[in-house]
Amino acid sequence: MHTSCVRCIVSGRVQGVWFRAGAREQAEALGLQGHARNLPDGRVEVLAAGPDDALEQLVVWLWQGTPRARVEAVEQTVMQEVPPSGFRIL
Repeated sequence: MHTSCVRCIVSGRVQGVWFRAGAREQAEALGLQGHARNLPDGRVEVLAAGPDDALEQLVVWLWQGTPRARVEAVEQTVMQEVPPSGFRIL
């Protein structure tokens, strides 16, 4: 099982719609570690590390988001750093 770390920048209506909490719930269910945080420009950053298949499932969820979210884009970057254990909302 290969482990990776990705940084996703999610654009659209993703702040004020429980997006970070939903991302944390999904990440924890998938056994991922990392964080979700609002960016000043209205986007959300999700940094996650774990098995490749779990990361793929999280990215699929990021494109959908919470019921009130309207996702327009998800930019992915592979990262070398591994976040601390657990998944936090920053």
